[in-house]
Amino acid sequence: MLTSKQRAFLRSLANDIDTIVMVGKGNMSDQIIKQADDALTAREIIKGRVLETSELSSREAAEIIAAQTGSEVVQVIGSKFVLFRRNTEEPKIQLPKANRKR
Repeated sequence: MLTSKQRAFLRSLANDIDTIVMVGKGNMSDQIIKQADDALTAREIIKGRVLETSELSSREAAEIIAAQTGSEVVQVIGSKFVLFRRNTEEPKIQLPKANRKR
């Protein structure tokens, strides 16, 4: 589970990356899930977009992909979404430490 500080950090990283995953008229397919899974393994953070022709909302698409790939939804704005999954073997992104409650 990401903290709000970690989400803010990931949102700032997502500003500079290109959209990789596109969900269109065909809605969610195994190919889209595999593409997202491979990209998350390689990059840890990805940006996706839901086209107007899709029957899914961007929130629904993000949650479906996150559930299938074991990732977390960082942000959903308009037709775009950002997902994150830590690569346990070769981490590329160093998240800020979570504050412990006293």
